[in-house]
Amino acid sequence: MRVNPKTLFEKIWATHRIASLDSATDLIAVDRILLHERTGGIALRGIAERGRKVLDAAQAFATMDHVVDTRPGRTDKTLMPSGTEFITATRDAARSAGIRLFDLGDPAQGIVHVISPELGIVLPGLTLVCPDSHTGTQGALGALAWGIGSTEAEHALATGTLRVRKPKSMRIELSGRLAFGVTAKDLALALLGRFGAGGASGHIVEFAGDAVEALDIEARMTLCNMATEFSAFSAIVAPDVRALDYLRGRPYAPSGVMWDRAAADWQTLRSDEDAVFDTDLQFNADAVSPMVTWGTSPRQAIPIEARVPDLPASPFDTIQSHARALAYMELSPGTEIAALLIGAAFIGSCTNSRISDLRRAAAILSGRKVAAGVKAICVPGSTPVKRQAEAEGLDRIFRAAGFEWRESGCSMCFFSGGESFGARQRVISSTNRNFESRQGPQTRTHLASPETVAASAIAGHIADPRRFVR
Repeated sequence: MRVNPKTLFEKIWATHRIASLDSATDLIAVDRILLHERTGGIALRGIAERGRKVLDAAQAFATMDHVVDTRPGRTDKTLMPSGTEFITATRDAARSAGIRLFDLGDPAQGIVHVISPELGIVLPGLTLVCPDSHTGTQGALGALAWGIGSTEAEHALATGTLRVRKPKSMRIELSGRLAFGVTAKDLALALLGRFGAGGASGHIVEFAGDAVEALDIEARMTLCNMATEFSAFSAIVAPDVRALDYLRGRPYAPSGVMWDRAAADWQTLRSDEDAVFDTDLQFNADAVSPMVTWGTSPRQAIPIEARVPDLPASPFDTIQSHARALAYMELSPGTEIAALLIGAAFIGSCTNSRISDLRRAAAILSGRKVAAGVKAICVPGSTPVKRQAEAEGLDRIFRAAGFEWRESGCSMCFFSGGESFGARQRVISSTNRNFESRQGPQTRTHLASPETVAASAIAGHIADPRRFVR
């Protein structure tokens, strides 16, 4: 037996621990800091007002994504009140600090958790922070990445460190293999339905097992992204050959001899076989169907062929929250989820807007039309994704089907962007949250995979994507 076996998380934590501050809290070195215009300008202005400077501008990056207009021909003007001020403040502050800014019009601009992996900013074994709750998405490449607040971002920028309470460790062993027409998004929703939205509270989740190893890197990002809805501190997947192949040649990844050295080190980044986790969960991926949420929490998810439950389906739901969700969503117990008419369909967000997501959705849309009365929108996760999709002709498929084809950004993942689907509109969305009014005043959101969104847009009601796959 190995002496003092460690989990992958513990190995990264140990190499970044500067000092132990008390029995539960350590001072951790931060390798990369990502900012966006919603909070980045605030953090940079805070540093300047205190007479401090960014410690290492080369390790910080900023992008425009959260409040930007995604409609064609966009400018700094936004639909969100004061949104333009967020953009200009971040632009001015980033330039003043010497931080690399992916501004509007920049060929690398996009959603922060999309552009960081595709540029190779996030790398295995690094610590990475961003004032955004879904930063754990990037743990799919074997990094320790977590979301922080604006004040913490100021501290990280000025000192390269953060005081962090060490989370517990959880391993979720995913056995089997996803069936035809089932995606990582469906797997994540199935996990939430089984273990609840608070199932990983206070933990960092390591996803492992045959089902995870079979996922491509972008699918792993979707899985890690949804760990936020599991209340996890973050999520991580041990880097393997798929991760190395994905990162090779990326602009900010090492090259030449440095790549060889880094790649050799990255392949040692995995939990020891006899490492002990605070919590171990097992889940069989074989039986997962396409999933869709019926309520106002990602945990309120059911298979596409199921009916709206009449009572809480898990101990993580209460009769009161169940009843409130039914009332808000205007649903009755026993209703077939696949019979619900929709008024809008949205493909986008840091969860499901990468090129693989758009390819799979386009395969369903090809040669078909969006149902009458359905407003359908696709927002690529980054300008490089948009450019790649257009090179492959995917944009023509989306447009021909009746989807709006947008510029990259967070868009209608959340109402703070200023654009919404309208009061009480029923929307099927590839995003990560379906809270009350998340996508607009009293908008009723059903979460699903991009394939299910595309199939539903065609059908005019929530629909099983397996019916549409050729």
